[in-house]
Order: sequence, then structure tokens, then C-alpha cells
Amino acid sequence: MSNTSNDRYRIVGALGSPYSMKLRAIMRYRQLPHDWVLRTTANRAETANVKPNLVPMLRYPGESDYRVDSTPLAYDLEARHPGQRSIIPDDPGHAFLSHLLEDMADEWLTKAMFHYRWYYDADIYYASHWIADDGYPETRGAERDTAAKMFADRQIGRMPIVGCTPENKPVIEDTFHRVLALLESRVSVYDFLFGTRPSLGDFGIFGQLKPLSTDPTPMAIMRAEAMKTESWVRQLDDASGIDGEWLDPGDDLPAATMGLLALAGEYYMPFLLANADAVEAGEDTFSLNYAKGPYSQGTFRYQLKCLSELRYRLSTLSGEPAERTRAVLQQTGCLDALNSQR
Repeated sequence: MSNTSNDRYRIVGALGSPYSMKLRAIMRYRQLPHDWVLRTTANRAETANVKPNLVPMLRYPGESDYRVDSTPLAYDLEARHPGQRSIIPDDPGHAFLSHLLEDMADEWLTKAMFHYRWYYDADIYYASHWIADDGYPETRGAERDTAAKMFADRQIGRMPIVGCTPENKPVIEDTFHRVLALLESRVSVYDFLFGTRPSLGDFGIFGQLKPLSTDPTPMAIMRAEAMKTESWVRQLDDASGIDGEWLDPGDDLPAATMGLLALAGEYYMPFLLANADAVEAGEDTFSLNYAKGPYSQGTFRYQLKCLSELRYRLSTLSGEPAERTRAVLQQTGCLDALNSQR
């Protein structure tokens, strides 16, 4: 395999990575010429010096270094290719709400992806082996089993750090079932959260649902409860042929979009505030109580950054879009957390 041609974007990623799936789907939809490369033992040295060493990694045309973090990359691609099938709604209020939903997907819905993959025995066995097949394609037989077990043990060991514990299971699984029910009422190949074209928020949710639609337990749940949503996940994986329009700012937001924002108000905003309070107090862990039960995990500084970014983006809105968006946030229980100046 040659790495000498760099006149196209080059994504190094993993099929089991929700953020790799998100970025690849964005680039496919936006019709940005790129090469998709699985990170394997054969090419790992190519990105060994990338910090942090996390997929997806994106190399720009004409450059030699790789960049990471799917959300900043999505926005940078917008700046590099303005007007080319943008995933940011034209209305600034809708653009903010799309960002909020993408942020919730990246930082909260991802717990469902991680939980289902590494909690149930059938998922542990299946996921660890297909991830081993992708990352260590040269392995066979017992060597393949060893590679799968090594990866599974490492991921299972991280579960308490990211909040995927038996105690948190009711809250995490409730999130997944409710996201499916909300999407099922709306999505199709021509229907998305902010119009008839996909937004950053759609792609963020897609990224988490893509592996959830592959692993045995969540796949079975999705097929039993939300077959249309499973079809939407397949369709959005390559939406390069989909055209559409954004909702008019004066139109009511779809019930699914409002429901997802309400889910953010119920689960994600309290989570961000509790994490921020714990970081400020110098605590290593935090806990809170939801209607479905208690939730606790270790503090994360990155999620403090997410809260600050949301507050900043909201503060940049002005005029009618600001008033309209704040009304939506108030209605869905998100506004207080985003107004807070703790």
C-alpha cells in the first residue's frame, strides 16, 4: 500500500469507532474526495506519532501530519469547503441546536454504545473478534482469540471510568430506547432533524448508532423497536446522493428534534453540570440522581470544555434567532445549564 499520494483527504479510522463512522459519513455526504484506511498492524507506524493517538485521524491534501477530534474537524471542513453541501443549518439558531445534539451524541449517547458492546457476553465476544479482524487482520485461530481478548479486557477495564457500570445501566439503556423511539417517528432517507438534508446533529447520532446497529444485543433491540431508524443508519452511511433543504426558521421543529433536546435537558445537561462542579471542586468522581436511578462516574475535563463551548456558542446568538432558540431551550429544560456561569 502506497502512502505517497496526498492530493486527497486521508482518513485513518476503525469500523468499530463511532467517531470514525461519523467523520467518514460527513465526508461522503459532502462529496469531499478522500481515501478511507482501516488502522491495522500493517500501517500503525504511519500514525504512531499522532497525539492523542485516537481515531479517526485526518490528513489534509498536500500535508503530511494528521489531525484528530471529529467535531473540530467537521467545522474546519466547513471553513475549507464553504457552500459545498454544508451540514450546518443556515439558520444560526438551528445550527446551535444541531451542535447541541451532536455534542450529546458524542459525550452521552456514546455511553450506550460502549455499554452494550462491553456489558453483555454475546456482544463482548462478537465485537472483540470483529474489531480484531479489522485491526489485526493477519491473526487466525488462537492468535485471533488472544488479540480479541486483549482488546476486550482493555475496554472492559475502562468501563467504570466512562460511567458504564451496572449501577448506571438503567439510565444508559433508557437513553438508547428513548433515542430510538424518537428517531423512529421522524427519520428516513429524506427526513432529518432539521429538514430534508442531514445536519451535524444527525451525523453525531448516526456515528453512535452505526456500531450499535452491528453489535448483537443493540442490533436486536433496534430491529425490534426501530426498523426504520436502522434503515436510516444504513442510508446515512453514504448520503452522497441525497439532496434536500433546511427547515424554515419559522417552522416548528419536528417532534423528534424537540424530544431529543428534551432528553438532553433531562440527562445531558445535569451530567455536564455535575461534572463541572466536581472538576471545580477537585473531585475525582461525581454522582447525581435521575428518575431512572443513580448515576456516577469519574470527572472528565474534556466534557468541561464541551459545556464551555455550548455556552459560548449560545452567547453568540443575537436578535430573533437568539430569542427563538432560548425559548426552545427553556421548553426542553436545557436553558438553565447553558445560562449558568459557574
